[in-house]
Amino acid sequence: QVQLVESGGGLVQAGGSLRLSCAATGRTFSTTSMGWFRQAPGKEREFVAFITWDGATTPYADSVKGRFTVSRDNAKKTVYLQMSSLKPDDTAVYYCAAHRSGTVYYAAAYNYWGQGTQVTVSS
Repeated sequence: QVQLVESGGGLVQAGGSLRLSCAATGRTFSTTSMGWFRQAPGKEREFVAFITWDGATTPYADSVKGRFTVSRDNAKKTVYLQMSSLKPDDTAVYYCAAHRSGTVYYAAAYNYWGQGTQVTVSS
């Protein structure tokens, strides 16, 4: 069993930065790849970023590439999403999730989800 708790969301002006954290419980975190997704009102949940268990591979959605950076600290059982040059279009609830199997860009590949943290970017 894995529990995930996101934090770090808030209200920020366009061009600003935020760092999201996702704290995990469970013995398998250090061998679990993790993903970040987001969901804006009226839209489907979409892939944002992914990080393998060892941090070696980090694909990003095209919409955030060059602005967002995913990282992890296995000793702290925490994964991070550093977001810079934020845009109003980045406004959404952000979720972290534990990857189970399958294509990392699809929500169905993940079996544990956090409750989400709201990010609002004002223009």
